[in-house]
Amino acid sequence: MNITVQTVTKTSCSSAKRVVNVLLLSLLPLSSFALDTELHGFVDGRVGTRTRNDPYEDQRSLTELRAQLDSLTYFDASELQFRADFLYDDLEDDLEKIDLQTGDGFIDLRELNLLFSPLSSMDVKVGRQILTWGTGDLLFINDLFPKDWNSFLLGRDEEYLKAPSDAIYASWFPSVGSFDLAYMPRMDADRYIDGTRVSYWNPARQSIAGQNAVIDAEQRDELFQDHEISARFYRPILSYEGALYAYHGFWKSPEGYDPALMKNYFPGLNSYGASVQGALGSGLVNAEAGYYDSREDRAGTNPFVPNSQARFLAGYEREAAKNLMAGVQYYVEWMMDHDDYLAGLPTTDTARDEFRHVLTLRLTWMLMNQNLILGLFTFYSPSDNDAYLRPAATYKFTDHWSATVNGNWFIGENDHTFFGQFRYNSNVNLAIRYSF
Repeated sequence: MNITVQTVTKTSCSSAKRVVNVLLLSLLPLSSFALDTELHGFVDGRVGTRTRNDPYEDQRSLTELRAQLDSLTYFDASELQFRADFLYDDLEDDLEKIDLQTGDGFIDLRELNLLFSPLSSMDVKVGRQILTWGTGDLLFINDLFPKDWNSFLLGRDEEYLKAPSDAIYASWFPSVGSFDLAYMPRMDADRYIDGTRVSYWNPARQSIAGQNAVIDAEQRDELFQDHEISARFYRPILSYEGALYAYHGFWKSPEGYDPALMKNYFPGLNSYGASVQGALGSGLVNAEAGYYDSREDRAGTNPFVPNSQARFLAGYEREAAKNLMAGVQYYVEWMMDHDDYLAGLPTTDTARDEFRHVLTLRLTWMLMNQNLILGLFTFYSPSDNDAYLRPAATYKFTDHWSATVNGNWFIGENDHTFFGQFRYNSNVNLAIRYSF
């Protein structure tokens, strides 16, 4: 049952004030030592609707009002970052139920961290933060930090694809190169597709499902036991930058299934990879590779645990014409031990291909003194014969006011393919934003 807008707004605002007051009061002892504080933010209203009838989801894809506060406070030897979104979402059943891991509720704490330098060649950031690395454009191999796939597919701003991590992040800069180490004492999972807002292919049912089969996964939430470690080393190589990566943790979405508990869960995962990027001709070239070691099924015979994989991508970006940027990428996933996977697969299940290929194209055209930005990002998989198109147009009326129209269109012949499973979720959205 939907609660009236008036009731939810009043209750949410009072609770939001309590949360804000607690956060601000906790920072007051630091304010007397601060040298300066920068404060920014925006208010964003967004509405969206599906372009097709989805039997398992609401016709409206988005109806929300979001206010973000972003502050950076400088001290003599440190910086304090705070960024939070306060949200009214008409499609959320219970705004009072706050879950900072999933982003549910009327507040989404994006960042709250302290940055300091214990050595002249080292920076350390402790707390909630947005982490990213790798070279792909909306394709991720060695970036195993959490993503918010619901926000991405529903048409929120692209920045919300990255979900926050609770981490200790250290960077060391010796003469031989640079080292980054991120330690997450408890697993930061993806804000994955669970059927609440986006319908998906359900392997157990062998059909599309949504609110009729919401995934309630077994969580990895034991502090210091279900931890994650990500490491990177990078340095210049001639005119390029090369990097090596390693990760110990879990698959970021609940791709495992426990038949005894009849629940999805997050199987163990190690990954190792490398990347290179730099100038080539009049553009930028990048390449990246990674090996996903599925620790719980290295033989590839357990149909309830994803097989190990090798992943590769290569990309090139350049200015195709005045104010028109174009970027292309090729990406491939290679399932290890595919024959063993097929041998262990139940005869009623739809099999995955050994190779999955994806091509992407990004076009960005700036017009009217860069006040109008037209964009298009396309994913196309020749192996799955499906596609995903993300057109967008943003117009800046003033330095403060802007409007965006965007879409998410999914095309596919089969329900079980990666993009084909989302075709009933195709949507169009309108956003009005005031920035300060």
